[in-house]
Amino acid sequence: MLKSKLAALGLAAVVVAGAFGVYAYRSPLPEMAAADRPAFPPEIIEKGRVLAAAGYCATCHTAKDGAPYAGNYPVVTDFGTIYASNLTPDAETGIGRWSPTAFRRAMQEGVDRAGRHLFPAFPFDHFTKMTDADVDAIYAYLMSEVAPVREATREPTIPFPLNQRILQAGWALIFVDFGRYEPDPSKSEAWNRGAYLAEGVAHCGACHTPRNRVGAEIASQHYAGASIDAWTAPALTAENPSGLPWTAAEFTRYLTAGAGLYHGVAAGPMGPVVHAGIRELPQDDIAAIGTYLGDLVGAPDSDPATSPVLAASLKAGAPDPLYRRDLGERLYASSCASCHYNASASTLSAERPELGINSAIRMEDPSNLIHVILDGVAADEGAAGVVMPAYREALSDDQIAAIAAYLRASRTDLPAWPDLDKAVAETRAHVGTH
Repeated sequence: MLKSKLAALGLAAVVVAGAFGVYAYRSPLPEMAAADRPAFPPEIIEKGRVLAAAGYCATCHTAKDGAPYAGNYPVVTDFGTIYASNLTPDAETGIGRWSPTAFRRAMQEGVDRAGRHLFPAFPFDHFTKMTDADVDAIYAYLMSEVAPVREATREPTIPFPLNQRILQAGWALIFVDFGRYEPDPSKSEAWNRGAYLAEGVAHCGACHTPRNRVGAEIASQHYAGASIDAWTAPALTAENPSGLPWTAAEFTRYLTAGAGLYHGVAAGPMGPVVHAGIRELPQDDIAAIGTYLGDLVGAPDSDPATSPVLAASLKAGAPDPLYRRDLGERLYASSCASCHYNASASTLSAERPELGINSAIRMEDPSNLIHVILDGVAADEGAAGVVMPAYREALSDDQIAAIAAYLRASRTDLPAWPDLDKAVAETRAHVGTH
């Protein structure tokens, strides 16, 4: 009896494995020589350039000091390091022999020209929502404007058996909702355009949605906030920790200029999203994303400038003769106050964030604030041409912790951050990939 049961189980396992193998198999697609590629009109190439920027493709497919799009940018995951592939039109190591159909399959299905399943560090679960026309435009740009570079992509460090690509078919079967974006008829045209861009090419949820133990976005916590490269991508829902609610106009300003009047600047991993990406879109598209994200956070109709929270923050930031009463106040007064002082709502400046309403001061995790104090904001981050100095070499861990503790205590009514000294030390030691 036992032997027959084991035999039946073994047969069932063979049948299931065979069925999965049939499901997972993808045949190689024919090569296409450069001479056989279709002609691409200039306007399609330009459209592809803008869309590739909005998806910050170059950011993830260009290694430090490497040639644009030549790959080998390290994507560090909980399972090992994956190296971005070569997207230049090199025939040997890039996509120079790929047809538009092969490129579409990779973008929308997560399967390359040879039939290999791609690791989900490549966000095909978002790109699947893109139209064929938009994907083809990116292909046209890569094939027409990007110089071919012969650079083989490094093998990932993911251990066996997770490195078996056929398993990615099972991951996608469980976690990916394949198919193009379907407009919501109950929403406006601008909202749907913003949703298409945010959910598709810009793949905002890839950073702002927490993931489960196997690296898939948790659908029930869409845009609930997540950790990325030792930074925190805050929630883009009503749970956003900012002192003042985001609005569609504020999202649009932030994504256009890299700085918001009421919400700080685009630093860390968010820097290239804005400056090498989203801001390349037409202003109407950026405004559409603002409309969509504003709806997600439940943007109010009220003017943020009239908020009592802002008034309290401005009052708390006014020069105080008692600033020297403790270390945090003294350091803030000498190092920070001259730039972060706003006299009133009418003179509020996006270039010098009002810290009492800034998300970094109000999060449960102080890492974003600590990162910015340590390493500042470079000229290619935040507001164009505005630089915040780095204090990594000027201030000790104790001094940075004192400033963070002072800001948390004086500008918010939230509980103190625990173990700030430890948080500063860990953040100082972290070397990010961005």
